[in-house]
Amino acid sequence: MARPGHAWNRPSVEEDEDEEDPLDAMISRTGCAAQHRELQECMAARQDWRHCQAQVRAFGECMARRQRAQ
Repeated sequence: MARPGHAWNRPSVEEDEDEEDPLDAMISRTGCAAQHRELQECMAARQDWRHCQAQVRAFGECMARRQRAQ
């Protein structure tokens, strides 16, 4: 007998980790993945975006160049 409620199963944590995040995929297509990764690493280490201004600027400039090229 079917259980009441929804019929779908939530993917396991391992399955979730195997799938690429749509935001990461979009950033990879821009060519700014390295700058984004550096910004994420700084944020993880420092826990305050104000200490990561060089990385914020580098990522922003990369994205701006991408926008101008389109």
